[in-house]
Amino acid sequence: MIFGKMKKNKKILLVSANTWTSPYPVYPLGVSYLKSFIQDKLVEYSVEVADMNFLQIDELSAKVKNGDYGFVGLSLRNIDDNNSNTYNSFIAWYKQLADTIISNTDAYLILGGAGYSIYPQMLLDKLNADYGIKGEGEEALCKLIVSLNEEKPVEMIEGLVYKDKGSGEILINERNSYASSFVLNFEQNWVNYYWDKSGMLNIQTKRGCPNRCIYCSYPVIEGKCVRTLDCDSIVNTLKQLYAEYKINYVFFTDSIFNIDKKYNYALCNKIIESGLNISWGAYFSPNNLTEEDLSLYKRSGLTHVEFGTDAFCDTQLKRYKKGFEWKDILRASRMCDELGIFYAHFMILGGVGETDETLDETFENSRELTNCVIFPYIGMRIYPHTELYNISVSEGIVNNPEELLLPKYYISKEITLSTIKERALASGAKWIFPEDESEEKMALFRAKKRRGPLWEYLRF
Repeated sequence: MIFGKMKKNKKILLVSANTWTSPYPVYPLGVSYLKSFIQDKLVEYSVEVADMNFLQIDELSAKVKNGDYGFVGLSLRNIDDNNSNTYNSFIAWYKQLADTIISNTDAYLILGGAGYSIYPQMLLDKLNADYGIKGEGEEALCKLIVSLNEEKPVEMIEGLVYKDKGSGEILINERNSYASSFVLNFEQNWVNYYWDKSGMLNIQTKRGCPNRCIYCSYPVIEGKCVRTLDCDSIVNTLKQLYAEYKINYVFFTDSIFNIDKKYNYALCNKIIESGLNISWGAYFSPNNLTEEDLSLYKRSGLTHVEFGTDAFCDTQLKRYKKGFEWKDILRASRMCDELGIFYAHFMILGGVGETDETLDETFENSRELTNCVIFPYIGMRIYPHTELYNISVSEGIVNNPEELLLPKYYISKEITLSTIKERALASGAKWIFPEDESEEKMALFRAKKRRGPLWEYLRF
């Protein structure tokens, strides 16, 4: 525990560190959830927020220097751009932000966010922060702040990352419970910016993912237990967004939207009953999806489906432990075609076990998908605490988790990298690789005030 900084200060600053805008800037949803939750639970505290998309580093320096804060939370959304063509890492930027905060205030520096939760011990050490919170942070942050102000022990707070007082070892508390309700209020000036630049706002309807995809960090970040958020609260938030800001497109950021059918039926029926004229999109799995489901979702406003498909080859789908087959992908795609729902498939080419033969099967099967866009990425980003990490260690690709703070990818040695794009495009399907000029094209439509992801305009 760290009591040297104690001055019983009830001022909190929450900083969103993310400045990555490809393919578009993303509203700092986590920071808004935190602020709303703290204001609801700790009414005697004041909470301010800062988004580094609006601040220069010297402005942040002045803000923390003059703000007299007792606590500064730094939210780290991503670790890198997850693209093996570029290997863009954000760690140096996060280090600069942390150093700026530490050198200008004696407030407690507390780390959190999705990116932080993948590397909680390493980043606490590297950024020299006082504490961190792994996973969802609402209740843990409230308990930590109150405990520090009241000089009470913090070692029992679930999800807390901290340095042992005696040994200096960085410890992580296991999480056995999760918050049952959330409040969400959007920041007015942020809404205007992100609505203009990205053409959508993002909202969660559920947290957690029980699936076993070998590479995925979602279960590490959010846990494997699926928790649904209150339907009425979500609908009220949608009403507020439309009434105050005329927001008529949202993206549900759940790891997989169609993971809880009963809940989704309740939510979508409430949206329909509300009379809201909104459009929405979400991440979907081709599994556990029927025409009845999609029809209801469409009536409630669904216009865009983003499938986390990864491969069109059953051999690879099984290796990746996706839980569905090519026939499920084709069936889900054709249902979207029939219902007039835009859809895209996001792919991983060259992952574990991939060969030129399995790639060719994926390319051949893509010929049957004529009305969608396909976004491929080469290789699998290796994250700790995943099956892919264990495979990579066994194959000598990595030796320890510390190597993974900077981008490292598993790319099969059994594929011909130089011909992948040529072979994909030869299928006639609309494959759009990261280096293609898709962002420039979408920017033109965004300038015309088109809303939503806009990738549907790349089909032609």
